[in-house]
Amino acid sequence: MEFRKIDDLFVNGFGEAVELEEIYLFPLLKGSDVAQNRINATDRYILVTQKFIGESTENIKTIAPKTGRYLEKCGQYLDNRKSKIYQNNPRFSIFGVGDYSFQPWKIAICGLYKKLDFRLIGEIANKPVIFDDTVYFLSFDSERVARQTFELLNSPAAINFYSAIVFWDEKRPIKSSILNCLNLEMLADSEFVTADAQR
Repeated sequence: MEFRKIDDLFVNGFGEAVELEEIYLFPLLKGSDVAQNRINATDRYILVTQKFIGESTENIKTIAPKTGRYLEKCGQYLDNRKSKIYQNNPRFSIFGVGDYSFQPWKIAICGLYKKLDFRLIGEIANKPVIFDDTVYFLSFDSERVARQTFELLNSPAAINFYSAIVFWDEKRPIKSSILNCLNLEMLADSEFVTADAQR
């Protein structure tokens, strides 16, 4: 499901070059890309078969015949996935996908790196970016709101707050439970009050 794009071909993890329609392919950024600020371009792509959990995948072969044939060819590998997540779901299902996955603007951070570096990420090649499972992110339809939130998350108040509760010696120091501790609305209000008082 993961590819490198070379010219007009997509090369999968087996080293096979395949022709695929781009409708179900989205630019992929790994946690290391986010952490090292390689966020403006990528040659990695991921095949996303659904827009939401449980969506039928039957129409793929009609909308994108090459992609449908590729999925059928690789069907044995996908059918052998052991997780209960895939049971009683359409064939070629994925998980961890929803409306938030396809918003054009995202603020992302990698959970594996020992630094609080949030990145503001827009579309790549006019398509929303998908992340691997080491990345936590917020998604936005509005660039203005995304930029405002990005400024809040990089404010001294936010960085100091997170720095006080992160256990940096853990293998995955940045967790969703920690990131969710910050009330962005309260922070925005306090930042507004502070800025207004300084005028």
